[in-house]
Amino acid sequence: MLEVWSWPTPNGHKVHIALEELGLEYTAIPVDIGAGDQFKPEFLKITPNHRIPAIRDPDGPGGKPFTLFESGAILIYLSEKAGGRLMPKDPAARYKCLEWIMFQMGGIGPMFGQWNHFGAYAPEQIPYAIERYANETRRLTRVLNNRLSETPWLAGDEYSMADVITFPWLRTATTPSPRFDRRGYLDLGEFPAVKRWYDAVAARPAVQRGVKVLAEGRDQNAITAAEREVYFGKTQFQVR
Repeated sequence: MLEVWSWPTPNGHKVHIALEELGLEYTAIPVDIGAGDQFKPEFLKITPNHRIPAIRDPDGPGGKPFTLFESGAILIYLSEKAGGRLMPKDPAARYKCLEWIMFQMGGIGPMFGQWNHFGAYAPEQIPYAIERYANETRRLTRVLNNRLSETPWLAGDEYSMADVITFPWLRTATTPSPRFDRRGYLDLGEFPAVKRWYDAVAARPAVQRGVKVLAEGRDQNAITAAEREVYFGKTQFQVR
């Protein structure tokens, strides 16, 4: 059975949703990033970058135990383990799927993440940084809207890993939570094609199950000073 070392964040949700969609058996091992679990030796044996998610597959390539980190790599691996499901078979559509997976990894994740940081987590309000990343968040959402105005799903006619990997970041940007009240929220009313797509993804039973994985263990209140020190302070520089 797959081991999934994770936490209910956008990057964690990607893997939880993919596993639920694919029907692969797994055990979710909580890595409480607010408490510093990501710095524990047993986790660092799986990922040197002390970031969730990571997986351990006892029946990896060649039938040998295998570990993997980085959510994009994990989703592609899980698809191949499940016989290529959630990746289009047509070569052109497959590359489109990979294109939008890379768009999320290189654009939406980093930019939405910085918007979260400066808008919700930073101890000081820096107007330039907040405006910079809020604008970039809206720009990237506009790119999604343009794509989804032309096609039902990001890769084309099929629901795919491109949708799985992107949805959790839009969910965090739009779902009310005390952690993000200071930051504000993305209004999908400005992006009707994204709203149509978002509602379709959110209605999928596997997605609904995926976002609940480990969710009961996470405190949704505003970040504490102690958590901020673990997330962004000196702790991370003590890892060897």
